[in-house]
Amino acid sequence: MQKILVIQTAFTGDVVLATALLEKVHSFLPDAQLDFLVRKGNEGLLTNHPFLHETLIWNKKENKKKNLLLLLKKIRKEKYDTVINLQRFASTGMLTAFSGAKEKIGFDKNPFSFLFTKKIKHDLSNRKHEVERNNELIAHFTDDSFTKPRLYPSDTNYIETEKYTLQPYVCMMPASVWFTKQYAVDKWIDLINNFPGQYNILLLGGKEDETLCEKIKATSSNEKIEILAGKLNFLSSVALMKNAAMNYTNDSAPLHFASAVDAPVTAIFCSTIPAFGFYPLSSKSFIVETKESLNCRPCSLHGLKACPLGHFKCAYTIETSQLLSTL
Repeated sequence: MQKILVIQTAFTGDVVLATALLEKVHSFLPDAQLDFLVRKGNEGLLTNHPFLHETLIWNKKENKKKNLLLLLKKIRKEKYDTVINLQRFASTGMLTAFSGAKEKIGFDKNPFSFLFTKKIKHDLSNRKHEVERNNELIAHFTDDSFTKPRLYPSDTNYIETEKYTLQPYVCMMPASVWFTKQYAVDKWIDLINNFPGQYNILLLGGKEDETLCEKIKATSSNEKIEILAGKLNFLSSVALMKNAAMNYTNDSAPLHFASAVDAPVTAIFCSTIPAFGFYPLSSKSFIVETKESLNCRPCSLHGLKACPLGHFKCAYTIETSQLLSTL
């Protein structure tokens, strides 16, 4: 039996996009043992995944280097045939290079790529989706067809969220790790205040997003807001999003949650642009961005902690009507 390890220890959304590789590899090698290495905190995304044998976890916040070496020992002991590394940083490059695998695959930007048996150019200028760029790592033993990412909420996840679905509802995910990727708070409030009255508005996110959601609710005049940030795990949030009338999100992980269950989504791009390759893949999806031509946009690939010019026009020039029109 062939043993394959996929490595993606970046942010939550990156892990979701990497699940497309699991779908593709399984379709070509249904009997292969598939394992997935993620950073601690993201393992919940892969619960119930029908193709996974084991999820390996790297705790990067405590004893980072020690835990990395313990992972390397475990990986070498497993004797993988193939290691596929989607990360472009030295730590996972080291794991790949010294994994002992017969085939070590990764992107050329990884500092350890000179020790890989196969390296692929990672080109952000080619306007491909990140899923397509990832697929190039395995095209030589699968094919170059497009495969969507996929998550697998369980019946328990749907039952847990059922009570929120009895009335028409939309989900809004107002937070982002990066300030310039996050639609402005007062713009979220304006959207909510002008939202059609028949919809309940469910604010989703992690526990760290509760304060932001509470601020939005306290400032809004709409009485049909419920804060679920910090109350649902990843897959329960995904289950709720799947049956929403619409999901409103920044250029962040929930956008990819929607793609992974084909949920309707409106993706708000502020400082970043869809051409970077992280646009939504749902069959019902909309991209909303400023109509103005701003010579400062995009200001970065991943977002910044503050607008470099102080005006944040890429968010403030988006009109509420643009968002309401996607419902």
